Amino acid sequence: MATVFFAALTLGMIGSFHCIGMCGPLAFSLPLKNNSDFAKFTGSLLYNGGRILTYSGLGMLFGLAGKSFSLFGFQQWLSVIVGITILFFLVAPKKWLTAKSTDTLFAKYNYKIRFALGQLFFKKNYASLFAIGVLNGLLPCGLIYMAIAGAIAYASPFESAFFMASFGLGTLPVMWSVSFFGNYIGIEVRKKIRSAYPVLMAMMACLLILRGMGLGIPYVSPSANHNDHPVEMCYPAKVGTTAVIK
Repeated sequence: MATVFFAALTLGMIGSFHCIGMCGPLAFSLPLKNNSDFAKFTGSLLYNGGRILTYSGLGMLFGLAGKSFSLFGFQQWLSVIVGITILFFLVAPKKWLTAKSTDTLFAKYNYKIRFALGQLFFKKNYASLFAIGVLNGLLPCGLIYMAIAGAIAYASPFESAFFMASFGLGTLPVMWSVSFFGNYIGIEVRKKIRSAYPVLMAMMACLLILRGMGLGIPYVSPSANHNDHPVEMCYPAKVGTTAVIK
């Protein structure tokens, strides 16, 4: 579990600088109570807690999906396919990936989430800040998709949820600072950080592909052979005796 935690935490910490460019405007304009530092601190924490809760829920959901693939022996193929898909989205021309129609299911989903967020911004209370965080976790985001891809590869509802929660904790220091202190990182710095984001995605994709290949590399590409353990079998001819089959 420690490996899962540090892998996800690192992804969240590095990727959180990308979040400044994507979710920064929303974090800057949160309806925080400015009458005291404690109220502002609590509001920022609740907003980020809502995000992490959503990430955990997504991790559990996709962990269940990964477990289904694992039961049918497709987990490693899934890991390879997800890695290749991430690489494809990195190199594909933007015009292939941009939906121009506002009638698509994706566009309607995005509109509904943003509309609900807009309604919550009129309410200055802790419940609305938590709800904003929950909905913010559902907004389309390449970094979250990458984290979900990593969560699927674990093929376990608990481990996948733990992975996504750890990822959310990794984003917490930067995202909490943005909402509490405001716009403290310059535009040029943000641009440089965002330029490194595709490199991070490519590294994640390669790790997923390696994991699926089962090369026997500890932690990176565990062996796909699960039949190394001896199995005890009972022969009908000699009741009460067992033989170990390797």
